[in-house]
Amino acid sequence: MTSANEIVDSHTTGVDGLYAPFELKSLHLRNRFAMAPMTRQFSPEGVPGEDVAEYYRRRAAGGVGLIITEGTYIPDPAAGESPRVPRIYGKDSLSGWRRVVDAVHAAGGAIVPQLWHVGVTRGERPDLNPEVPSVSPSGRTLDGDPLGHELSSADLDQLRQWYVDAAVDAQRVGFDGLELHGAHGYLLDQFMWERTNLRSDSYGGSIASRSKFPAEVVAAIREAVGPDFAIIYRFSQWKSNSYRARLAQTPAELEQVLTPLVDAGVDILHASTRRHWLPAFEDLAGPDGVLGLAGWTKKVTGVPTITVGSIGLDSEFTTALRTADGTAGVADIDKLLQQYERAEFDLAAVGRALISDPEWVNKLRAGRTDEFVPYDNTYRQTLH
Repeated sequence: MTSANEIVDSHTTGVDGLYAPFELKSLHLRNRFAMAPMTRQFSPEGVPGEDVAEYYRRRAAGGVGLIITEGTYIPDPAAGESPRVPRIYGKDSLSGWRRVVDAVHAAGGAIVPQLWHVGVTRGERPDLNPEVPSVSPSGRTLDGDPLGHELSSADLDQLRQWYVDAAVDAQRVGFDGLELHGAHGYLLDQFMWERTNLRSDSYGGSIASRSKFPAEVVAAIREAVGPDFAIIYRFSQWKSNSYRARLAQTPAELEQVLTPLVDAGVDILHASTRRHWLPAFEDLAGPDGVLGLAGWTKKVTGVPTITVGSIGLDSEFTTALRTADGTAGVADIDKLLQQYERAEFDLAAVGRALISDPEWVNKLRAGRTDEFVPYDNTYRQTLH
């Protein structure tokens, strides 16, 4: 296996490129590394405390250009299931986020919140607001079983407004932009996916129709926050119940899925994968056949992209994040550099490697790769 030190020597241009500044609207980043959003439930009653501020500050001090926070619930009482997940509404939660933002800025980083609504994956008996039924486009789980409340037209109007309220509060708190969580089978993704969107109105049916509500959310947020506040949209092909699920079977379908979001005001697309280096459409031949999901996203939309998925580690998150004894060893970034040199992405989101090693970005740049800390799930279970 090639060492990261050897990568620095043999791909100097690529490594230097990852440390080049990136600027887009309200985002002014010192390099191309982002911290991927990772939920760990360290915010009792939805309020991020001083320990959360210190957690994010350490990663900013360790060299990360952009912090994307863990998912944070929008004001809908049915947004999520855990009282320990932070919220992006309410005086105490917003005050907590202001402390987080100030700490990250003082360390030289930028930060955006991830606005999150889990939809039907909240289940039947959530710990948070159990008296409130879970909601979804068609009252169906990811497996297709009936559950919860199908959103009416009036419900969609209110839901859209809750997203706007969260976005406006994020801007007021001082965040540098925002990310919408539209991946992994959560609410916005449930509208996109034909298995969970069985609606017969204008929000269901074709790919374009299934993209309509997420695009309306983006457009409403854009109108509320103005033209210069950066909007990132995270999407994925896979769902939490199926890693083989696909929103788009072909690049043409991917373009149909994403174009309405871009037209509505999305500035950056965050293409969530488990292994960033895998081809997005593996049956395609020719030079484009090697493109990952971020690469295809950039090709069909023309907007900047974020790549993510096991960067710096030798196993995907399912085996090293969700299991109690999960571990992952240090890996080189050869493939990441190759993708960057092919202009497949603009930002690289690092996840578990930053949980175990807050200084990962600075260590890579300084060639201190022998000091990288392998991932162990005990790091996820303690806030440090």
